[in-house]
Amino acid sequence: MSPPAPESPTAIERVFYPPSPEAWGRRALLSPLTALSWSYAAAVQLRRALYDNGLLRAERVEGLRVLSVGNLNVGGTGKTPAVLHLAEQLVRAGRKVGILTRGYGRRSREPLTFTGAQPLPSVEDAGDEPLLLATRCPSVRLFVNPDRVASALRARDEFGLDTVLLDDGFQHRRLARDEDLVVVDEAVGLGNGHMLPRGPLREPSSSIRRATLLWVRTSASAVGEPPAVSLPPEAESIPRVRARYGPSAWVDPEGMSHPPERLRGQGVLALAGLGRPGGFLKTLRSLGVEVVDAALFADHHPFTPEELEDVAQRAKRRGVVVVTTEKDAVRLPSGFEAWKVRLGVEVLEGEAHLYRALGLAGASGDL
Repeated sequence: MSPPAPESPTAIERVFYPPSPEAWGRRALLSPLTALSWSYAAAVQLRRALYDNGLLRAERVEGLRVLSVGNLNVGGTGKTPAVLHLAEQLVRAGRKVGILTRGYGRRSREPLTFTGAQPLPSVEDAGDEPLLLATRCPSVRLFVNPDRVASALRARDEFGLDTVLLDDGFQHRRLARDEDLVVVDEAVGLGNGHMLPRGPLREPSSSIRRATLLWVRTSASAVGEPPAVSLPPEAESIPRVRARYGPSAWVDPEGMSHPPERLRGQGVLALAGLGRPGGFLKTLRSLGVEVVDAALFADHHPFTPEELEDVAQRAKRRGVVVVTTEKDAVRLPSGFEAWKVRLGVEVLEGEAHLYRALGLAGASGDL
């Protein structure tokens, strides 16, 4: 089997993020999805109107600063590294920080709270992203509960926290927030502009005007480099941060960190369950490894023993190591050998806007 090229899109990526305007025949072929997206859009528009006109009201938790981090696109924009970076900045400033999340993909509905400094729950009970966030930010308390208002009250009253990050919170309007950060991947923007399932949008592009800050993931190599994709006109007046993501380390199966060049020149099998796996493959290429095989699954995919045995056997036959992302790694069973790519975040532009949003006074940076 030939591995995909580092930039090779999946079938969904080809529909959601076409490299050029779609031909008439392609639009006709996808027309059933367009019809379904109209139904989805009608439901989203109704809910948005109820909040915008005050018929549904957001609940404010006094004494707690709430910073929402979300997106318009479904999957793959880089929201988790943004949440990690914001949490680290707040902890460094001495804030008592929590992260509120619903724990997408978990099997349990029971509310959970934990930190990375204590024994962690299973991925089935908590979900993969909460475990990753807790592991990377052990002093931050995670609250896993679909009822984010209840989590916010608990964060304030039971644990005395002063700041919480509302993970994936842009569409969760029931909890009032002080700031609305929207993450956009500059490489693809808002995709084909359609709503689910015809396109990647969870609500209309015009909703971006609710954002108080845009967190723009960029591949720019220098400050001032023009964006790869333009954003809708509604985004022009919104302050923005441009942040570049890049691999900062390899983590071996024993948990030891190594410099990014550690596997340069070696063959690897890429294992991932991501919304846009093409970006992961491109990251691997930037690290100088040879992707000789790949096992790519849907976002948050629960790996089965049979699938992992197949991956291990394929890697053994080819004489390569298995590599994966940190988010995927938390869904792997103990004893499964895989190297993890750790991503770092570098803020290129808009640091002053970021510190204002975080409520951190006296920060320096460009505007």
